[in-house]
Amino acid sequence: MDYKHYQKQLEERKYEIETRLMENDKFGLNRGFASDMASGELSQYDNHPADSGTELYDREKDIALLGHLREELSDIQYSLKQMEKGTYGVCEETGQPIPEDRLEALPTARTIAHQSPNQDISTDRPVEEDVIHSMESAYGESSADPDYNEQDAYEQVAKFNQSSMTYDGSSNIESEDGVGYVEEYESFVSTDMEGNTGPDSVHFERNVHYDKYMDEEDPNA
Repeated sequence: MDYKHYQKQLEERKYEIETRLMENDKFGLNRGFASDMASGELSQYDNHPADSGTELYDREKDIALLGHLREELSDIQYSLKQMEKGTYGVCEETGQPIPEDRLEALPTARTIAHQSPNQDISTDRPVEEDVIHSMESAYGESSADPDYNEQDAYEQVAKFNQSSMTYDGSSNIESEDGVGYVEEYESFVSTDMEGNTGPDSVHFERNVHYDKYMDEEDPNA
């Protein structure tokens, strides 16, 4: 088979990667992280430690990107050497010709598809799923349940909090009529997100605790 098409494609990609690494100085990883040239800070001990966290995240991302490019470049160089030896396009595991469709999608392929070493699918799952499953087991509710109500999500999470949210003398209490408050406030008017669209859209927000507070301060008010 004539592999000149793939050779040209690999050489162009090789040139693109080498040019990119040269222009960005290998993502600036040759400079120390604490260097003012790398992070833009004269000192890593400043008034904004979150900025250093952002810089560290970008640094780790650059390391990952550099690793991917180096791996791709290594695969390209290996494929070009195979072309020189005349072994390109032959599966290293079975000796069978690699289909053109596979080479078109992945010019650096060394094996046929079902012999690729990258067949394993990771079974690792986020640890947060354990909490979700425990909630489903404890309360018999699941987001996949058609009767599941997302508005009750807070109540489900709040069930894990066994400590009381109030304390002796706290103002965050509820009266017998169910009106809660943090501090006394005067009555005020409010509207919904549509704004004032007429008399029916204006509501008076009253606070019975404020009225009682005013009566205690000045019974004649």
